[in-house]
Amino acid sequence: MTASSLNRFLPDLPSEPSSVLWIAFAVIATGLAGEFLFRSIRLPRITSYFLVGLLFGALGLGFDPLTLPADLRLVIDLALAVLLFELGSRVDLRWLRANPWLLATSLLESAASFAVSFAILRATGTDPASATAIAVVLMSTSPAVVIRVVSEYRAAGQVSERLLMMSALNSVYAVLGVKALLGWLNHEDGGPVLTAIGYPVYVILGSTLLGIALALAIRWTVRHLDVRDDNAVLVLLGMLLLTLALVDMGHLSGLLAPLIAGVVLKTRWERPLLLPRHFGTAGGVLIAALFLCTGMAVSISHFLVGGLVAVALVAARTLAKTTATAALCWPSGLGTRQALALGVALSPASGLAFLLTADLLTASPDLAAHAGPIVFSAIALLELLGPLAVWWALDRSGETHV
Repeated sequence: MTASSLNRFLPDLPSEPSSVLWIAFAVIATGLAGEFLFRSIRLPRITSYFLVGLLFGALGLGFDPLTLPADLRLVIDLALAVLLFELGSRVDLRWLRANPWLLATSLLESAASFAVSFAILRATGTDPASATAIAVVLMSTSPAVVIRVVSEYRAAGQVSERLLMMSALNSVYAVLGVKALLGWLNHEDGGPVLTAIGYPVYVILGSTLLGIALALAIRWTVRHLDVRDDNAVLVLLGMLLLTLALVDMGHLSGLLAPLIAGVVLKTRWERPLLLPRHFGTAGGVLIAALFLCTGMAVSISHFLVGGLVAVALVAARTLAKTTATAALCWPSGLGTRQALALGVALSPASGLAFLLTADLLTASPDLAAHAGPIVFSAIALLELLGPLAVWWALDRSGETHV
């Protein structure tokens, strides 16, 4: 039988594999690599997820972080909402009232991170606007990395609890700083001065009210449904998705609202909510996709342009956070060794910094040209090394239980 006769019976085959095929390979590789490395050498699973993303990005299957497809942006937003809600639900603001030195330490380490990042960037010739934008983003610690590593290694103790608290606080500082910069950029493009001042205030108030509403809705769900049931988890994820839709309509912050909802639930109701970790299996898949996607967004061209400055930023930022936590360790009730471990554990950056950077650089092409390669290179390094740093710090503090 000839090839021409075969074509009569067989459908036309595609000349290239479909994108679904590559996505399937990526998902399989992500799950297998994460489990293998965690079981064999106790490597955090999220590091494996990111490495698989890097591999697929290097094979030409990555994407430009400034032109995120809408479906990928939704996955990243929803995964971060799950993690930020979980982080908020483990942060008790009454602790700050009992020990105000915790807040002082948080403010000092964030300010130190901003100062050294800005100084290095200006010393290497970065313009003031780009240096400010990068330094604001790098104040934050990755909530995704922190909550995943703490949960995965069942960490508990003073360092773990302070790490959760401070990562929540400096995430808020970074989000508000970026919103202020966006307001200022709008003013420079011809917008009214009131926009530069009023926009951050509007975002804070609107996101807070939306977060409180989400907390009340989740509280009602927990009281009337069994949260261990798949239907209840589906309702909870739907509420987060609805929140993100309202955030988009109102131009609020999809990062602040779920974090505030978690904090309100923890602070308002003393009885802990027995929610499934990461909202169950669906949330776990979203989080794996988050690290896979951010890995696929890493570009070698970014490292070629801004890699050396990024390495200097990573080193200086880690040193600044470590020095700040050590400086106030005694009045805050922490030993020097624990304080140094806490500073190291505060070093990672990932999904939150990635989204904040994408929003800033999309709003300003000038910032994208100057700041993009440096900040994306720094985030990639911190996402790769950050989980290892958190694991090492918590293990050295004797707080891991795996």
